[in-house]
Amino acid sequence: MGAGPGDPGLITLKGVQCLEKADVIVYDRLLDDSLLERARPDAEKIFVGKASSDHTISQSQINRLLVEKAREGKHVIRLKGGDPFVFGRGGEEAAELGKNGITFEVIPGVTSAIAVPAYSGIPVTHRGLASSFTVITGHEDPAKGDSSINWDKLSTGADTLVFLMGMQNLNEIVKKLVEHGRSASTPAAVIKDGTRPSQRTVAGTLLDIVSRVKESGLTPPSIFIVREVVKLRETVRWFEHRPLFGKRVLVTMARHQASVLGKLLIEKGALPVELSAIAIRRIPDNQELRQAFGDLEQYGWTVFTSVNGVAAVFEELMTFKLDSRVFRGTKIAAIGPATLKALEARGIIADYCPSVYTTAGLIEGFRGKDIAGLKILLPRTDIADDELAKGLISMGAEVHEIAVYRTTPDLEAIAMAKEMLLSRRLDVVAFTSPSTVTSLVIALGPGGASLDGVKIACIGPKTAETARKGGLKPDIVAGEHTIPGLVDAIERLFRKVV
Repeated sequence: MGAGPGDPGLITLKGVQCLEKADVIVYDRLLDDSLLERARPDAEKIFVGKASSDHTISQSQINRLLVEKAREGKHVIRLKGGDPFVFGRGGEEAAELGKNGITFEVIPGVTSAIAVPAYSGIPVTHRGLASSFTVITGHEDPAKGDSSINWDKLSTGADTLVFLMGMQNLNEIVKKLVEHGRSASTPAAVIKDGTRPSQRTVAGTLLDIVSRVKESGLTPPSIFIVREVVKLRETVRWFEHRPLFGKRVLVTMARHQASVLGKLLIEKGALPVELSAIAIRRIPDNQELRQAFGDLEQYGWTVFTSVNGVAAVFEELMTFKLDSRVFRGTKIAAIGPATLKALEARGIIADYCPSVYTTAGLIEGFRGKDIAGLKILLPRTDIADDELAKGLISMGAEVHEIAVYRTTPDLEAIAMAKEMLLSRRLDVVAFTSPSTVTSLVIALGPGGASLDGVKIACIGPKTAETARKGGLKPDIVAGEHTIPGLVDAIERLFRKVV
């Protein structure tokens, strides 16, 4: 199966359907890790990636592995970057399976040969400029005597030339093209990390492309493209014009939630660095919550203040083989749209959600609901402050707070974040809750990694207040206190700066 050139959205629909059913996934180096999240949790994932100078597992070993896993009666996917039959050695592996009587199918992928230039604003064909294109391996050393590339025909026999894996041999490739008839003034470009937010393009001509690439510091893997179509990049490039293109944003949400923010950032062209500052853990065997389940009809309202709270409560319900019917005698409130959706996914339509998605907004909305004398259940994190409880009590309600999950620092992730901050490799730190701020500030410690030069983005005023108390100066506070609102606020800041 071809995984596409890098952007995980470029995998085929059939590819996704097969990933979801696989027992075993044997995968390569140049893949987006998020593709593996499509697999079943119990699927076996085997990395067999090879770099040009590091073959930790040989091709013959990979072939044997595929045969062995198939003979175990398992549904095996060989996941390869780009298209498996375009310099991916997929043909060799398929032939080996055929020799051993293994039934298989081939699922093509979007090849980097056309996708990467397209993301850089370079069409491989164009009426009046290029009526043909040729894809060539750049991994073969052009200087060797027994080259299988017929350079005298290749150099001028096709319009656009696309070399894959050609960075290490770039100088020799250029020499051969010019030597066999291509003009030194022919436009050329080298593209690294194509289709990803870290994409970089260096353009020039055959005369100067080698020196330009050297000056830029580009490293493999890269694609080398030659022809007048390269000039179209000046007007056709679109990917690099996304509002947050190339910006590195530290996502500090809990690991299992970070992908939501990460996907939105990628759509804007940013490079999310998902290093969670916190870990979320449900409090197991929660006797206090179990007792509340049995008395829910005594509560006038149950108020959910986060997606994590919803998840923890329903996980606990499942351990007792209970479901949403236990809430039939109480009204439900949700602090914002994400929490609303989490409830809806579990069969509950909330009775109330404030128009302003903050604790203050939630309190203000309850002022018109006559809650005096009512019991209110408040399931939340163990480190929640008392602002909401005090606000509801001031209106005459009896509030029962129950810690249903613990929020703890993710020390390994924070150590990685600290290293990135010290090396100045981040543009934005995005905080999505007060707990993410607190965990990061404590972990960095006094005299820790400086956030100078890094924009601080907060999802709402409470998170921003926590940041200020921790000695940080928020540059961005989302007007709408949601993850999409946070991304929009980050985008507006950089549009303004530009």
